[in-house]
Amino acid sequence: MAKDLKLGLNTGYWTSGPPHGAQEAIAVADELGFDSIWTAEAYGSDVLTPLAWWGSHTRNVRLGTAIMQMSARRPTAAAMAALTMDHLSGGRFILGLGVSGPQVVEGWYGEPFAKPLARTREYVAICRQCFARERVEFHGDFYDLPLTEGERVTGLGKALKPTLHPVREDIPIYLAAEGPKNIALTAEIADGWMALFYSPQHEGELYLPRLEEGFAREGARRTREDFEITATVPVIVHDDVEQAADMIRPMYALYFGGMGAKGANFHHDVPVRMGYEAEMQVVQELYLDGRKDEAAAAIPLKLIEQLALIGPEDKVRHDLEAWRDSAVTTLLVGGDAAMIRRVAEIVLG
Repeated sequence: MAKDLKLGLNTGYWTSGPPHGAQEAIAVADELGFDSIWTAEAYGSDVLTPLAWWGSHTRNVRLGTAIMQMSARRPTAAAMAALTMDHLSGGRFILGLGVSGPQVVEGWYGEPFAKPLARTREYVAICRQCFARERVEFHGDFYDLPLTEGERVTGLGKALKPTLHPVREDIPIYLAAEGPKNIALTAEIADGWMALFYSPQHEGELYLPRLEEGFAREGARRTREDFEITATVPVIVHDDVEQAADMIRPMYALYFGGMGAKGANFHHDVPVRMGYEAEMQVVQELYLDGRKDEAAAAIPLKLIEQLALIGPEDKVRHDLEAWRDSAVTTLLVGGDAAMIRRVAEIVLG
């Protein structure tokens, strides 16, 4: 049954500098009834500073990190930031977490990437102890609090609880997930799933079974009815469908072809599971060979139409119905203030 969709504005991570017009777009989103705004980080700008700066000029939207990279901060540091942001925003903060990939985790942060799911489980558990203002004591495979063993350990560490009293003892945690096991884990331990590449046409085979697996696990926090799914969905309103596709083909080529090493690119695996293995092999080979324009041109139009909303306004409105019928609750979109107004008119009415 078709449902109303919420909108979120994702400003993304910075490249050479702050995204032009972001503050104006955020103000418009706050005014027009968007549910949330989000910032991101890779290995340049951080995720929290822009969110606090821009978010201080908003009154209505929720403020989320999409994503805060777990290797960038110990879980207690992430929890401190979340508690602080929740105070500053009056209880509007969402902690969006993700593991990133081995090139960034090991290359930029100097942390091991192995067993990301087990690490995520421990990380979230520690954050929740902090949010509940418990004395944090956790002894896992990845995190040991208080630290008791090691050549340079004094042995004087003690279990501490946050000095800060939380606005909410249950700050929502969303997880970024792409692989089947990670999606199931997200449904089990998180309050929402941030899907970077989602296809309504494939949810019955690729996503819903994994989500139900997680919801069915003992101790699962949510059910399908109260679980949030945010999907990043580029929206390009343009009279020519192919020209609209060309505007975002370079982005898909980067993610599917060059974001990560060959054989360890989790973004690449998403369209492969959708049935585009041969096409994605070509895209990856072209991109890693430095032929980025050719890689972009090799992204199939059909794939783009399954992941994005592109073309004339009537077509966008028609294609939007598949998203209304899907399990997705929020579309995360980007763009300047003018585009945000147009998207709001189409989606929110």
